[in-house]
Amino acid sequence: MKRTPVTGTALPPEAFRSVESQSMDSVTYKIRIDVETSYLDDQSDPREPRYVFSYTITIRNDGTVPARLLTRHWLITDANGKVQEVRGDGVVGEQPHLKPGQGFRYSSGAVLETPVGAMQGSYQMVADDGEHFDAPIPPFRLAMPGILQ
Repeated sequence: MKRTPVTGTALPPEAFRSVESQSMDSVTYKIRIDVETSYLDDQSDPREPRYVFSYTITIRNDGTVPARLLTRHWLITDANGKVQEVRGDGVVGEQPHLKPGQGFRYSSGAVLETPVGAMQGSYQMVADDGEHFDAPIPPFRLAMPGILQ
């Protein structure tokens, strides 16, 4: 898999609007992950077969303790069941430190041999109090537009 980092931006707490109110006292380590995906038609060539996707991830610390993203672990599966496993330090060359309420957004990419696939994984984090924990990344779909009805 070829991964092309695009951007990484720290976001202040005021960049987020939450519609639900929650007592932060009961939540010590909580990382929220939101994902947006796009198919990159101009970089794809179905004859090869080569299907290129970009994804933008927003990581937000909804816990009560600051934490740093140390490493990432991805499982990328195409429609043929071929699984690529990716492990590495940080994201887009950074190990963002997130205070409670703070977020970090970055974009990257994945290349598949099929027009449909999925990604899932986790970020390995360390809180300022020394606690190590995983922030799971729920499965999300990569799909060429119009391929799934």
